[in-house]
Amino acid sequence: MAWPNRADILPFLSWLPKQTRASVGRDAVVGLSGAVLALPQSIAYALIAGLPPEYGLYAAIVPVIIACLWGSSWHLICGPTAAISIVLFASVSPMAVPGSQDYIGLILLLTFLAGIFQWLMGMLKFGALANFVSHSVVLGFTLGAAVVIALGQLPNALGLDIPSKATALDSLLTLLAHVREFDRASLGLAFATLLVGIVLKRWLPRWPGLLIALVSASLMVWGWPQVFGHVRLVQAFVPSLPPFSPLPLDLEAILRLLPSAVAVGMLGLVTSLSIARSLAARSQQILNANQEIRAQGLSNVVGALFSGYLSSGSFTRSGLSLEAGARSPLAGVFSALWVALFAVTGAKLIAHIPIPAMAGGILLISWGLVDTRGIRALWRVSRAEFAVMALTCVATLLLELQTAIYAGVLASLFFYLKRTSRPRIQRWREGDEEVLRVGGSIFFGAAHYLQVRLQRTQGKRVVIEAQHINFIDYSGVEMLHQEARRLRETGRSLTLRGARPQVVEELKKLEGAANCPILFEG
Repeated sequence: MAWPNRADILPFLSWLPKQTRASVGRDAVVGLSGAVLALPQSIAYALIAGLPPEYGLYAAIVPVIIACLWGSSWHLICGPTAAISIVLFASVSPMAVPGSQDYIGLILLLTFLAGIFQWLMGMLKFGALANFVSHSVVLGFTLGAAVVIALGQLPNALGLDIPSKATALDSLLTLLAHVREFDRASLGLAFATLLVGIVLKRWLPRWPGLLIALVSASLMVWGWPQVFGHVRLVQAFVPSLPPFSPLPLDLEAILRLLPSAVAVGMLGLVTSLSIARSLAARSQQILNANQEIRAQGLSNVVGALFSGYLSSGSFTRSGLSLEAGARSPLAGVFSALWVALFAVTGAKLIAHIPIPAMAGGILLISWGLVDTRGIRALWRVSRAEFAVMALTCVATLLLELQTAIYAGVLASLFFYLKRTSRPRIQRWREGDEEVLRVGGSIFFGAAHYLQVRLQRTQGKRVVIEAQHINFIDYSGVEMLHQEARRLRETGRSLTLRGARPQVVEELKKLEGAANCPILFEG
């Protein structure tokens, strides 16, 4: 592990001194727009995670500032997200009562562990490992998470008091058993919020639709107490900046949370890097993936100590930052400062938001998670990747969410290994030569496939066109030596033509250059 230099420790010093009064003013305005978008979302995500509403605001303050100052992207803005919130809830709710102090402590401990995992990946420059969680896994998990979130919020939308369940199937069965007990006023508020949000999103997409919908529902409850007076409201909280939160350093709890911390930490990295790369391509920015990973980890480590639960990149807030013309990561910093101002001055307003309206807003968010365009494109481009997406989605509905992520990753690796284990091989005859052009690396998974093709050759001189062989491992080396000796015993030969120097070097190591049974041509 290389010792970090000054640019790694304080990366914001490379761009912060270059800011002007005009750019800072622009970023402050963009940050205000981001805060208006973040306020209702952060509260909704906290409720999804089983936390009091103020913890959503806390997660949009310190972690965001750290990620913006220490990150690489100009426009990536982090914060709580729906998918990660539901994973946290599924991971910790079996260990403590949601909303309790023990539950909050475990959520923050899981956040701290996930942050340590992310930071270590960045320090060890393992940013490429995040690529093992393929886009199809993210699509499938997000689709499944949207369904899980919706099922979890339907009781609130219907005015039912139903305990949460471990899987989506259990939640659905429990909901069906109590659906006839629904409250009409609660359902009306949820439907009205959902309808206002949909209309504003379609016809006035630049307006803060979710915020307007929640304010409208709150006014309805305030204006017609005879109809909505019994509807539950969001829990009030004491206005404050994010307080320091000592973590419960219980070894047993740490060991139970570690698998979930790794899973949700990897999910957060994949989400953040995907968004950052997409924005960098549009803004012509060169992205430092390992720096971004370190920043994500540091933001969650420090954020957990200041009551911020796990955060990752937010596509809506990051996209707004790019489209609104943010000049630097200061836009994200200002967004966090605006949220902090609201956490201090606007706590009483939050206590007027009805729970069914918040459920309607969360249903709107969950629908926005579904990438229908991406799913259709996946079906057209790769049926194998579509199968991975479908498997991940089904696993998300039937299993615990962190287990579903692992299932999707394993499915992606299975299809990748299956594809690479059968490299493209073209074969033709040239007199007494039989030529095989191999279009892929020769590793343990592909060695047997190539060996079978070599054993079917008939030419006196067997030639492998090796220009496209980038890598060969011990299994591949042993197999080629074995086939070369077999051919030599029958008066034939095996020749590699145009092989890369590193491939030739590996082949000569096994028995020494003088005893290598394989011939080489430039």
